[in-house]
Order: sequence, then structure tokens, then C-alpha cells
Amino acid sequence: MNIFEALRHDHDKQRKLVDALIQTHGDTTERHKLMDELKTELEDHAKFEERYFYNPLMFDDLTHEKARHSVAEHHEIDELIEQLEDTEMSSSAWLIAAKKLHHLVHHHLSEEEHEVFQLAGKALTEGQKESLAEQYNDAMH
Repeated sequence: MNIFEALRHDHDKQRKLVDALIQTHGDTTERHKLMDELKTELEDHAKFEERYFYNPLMFDDLTHEKARHSVAEHHEIDELIEQLEDTEMSSSAWLIAAKKLHHLVHHHLSEEEHEVFQLAGKALTEGQKESLAEQYNDAMH
């Protein structure tokens, strides 16, 4: 497995969670459970993706800008999660913030998969792609 396959596997999980989250209604157990699961998944993924994918890309001229942009988007996602946690779950403001999060997560993952992965494929060696996947998966799972 290479780093792209490892990241895409978790991206798929995040898409499913964020899609399910905006289908929930009110201050329910289901909404709390999905929110907790999504928060943990996004936080862990961002931390280890930055360590085992973006960190090496920061030092390559080809990928430096994209890496910085993606890390900035991780912070935007964190801020939206904080906003959701500070908002009453049964309010319309919560759903508006959740939909913003849904849009940002989908945008971010799509941009990573269609733009960053292509550049990173040129910047990383085959050996790096495999060892980074191993380190990422060990940390995540």
C-alpha cells in the first residue's frame, strides 16, 4: 500500500461520516455519536497526515505551496468543529455550520486527491510512498 491509498481509505470514511451528519435532526444520540466520531477521525487524520504526508512535501519546491494550503484548510476544519461544539445542536445555526463543514471537508478531500496527490507523486520516491503509508497507518490504527 502507498500513502495515497492509505489516505484515500480514510478520506472515504470521512466523507461517509460528514454525509451522515448533515442527515441527522435535532439534539439526538445519533447526531452526538456521529459528531464525536467525525471529530476524532478528522483530528487524528489531520495530525498524522501532516506528519507523514505534508511534512516531507513542505521541503519540496513542487509541493510546498499545496502543502501549506492544505494544512491551512485543516485549521479551518478545526475551527468549524469548535463552532459546532459551541452551538446548540437543535438550533438551525448548528445545521448551517454542519453544512459548511460538509462542504469544506468534501472540497478539501477532493483537492487533495486531484491536485496534491498528483504533485506528491512526482516529489516522493516509490520507497517513500510505501514507508510513509506504513507510518501513517501505524499511527492512525
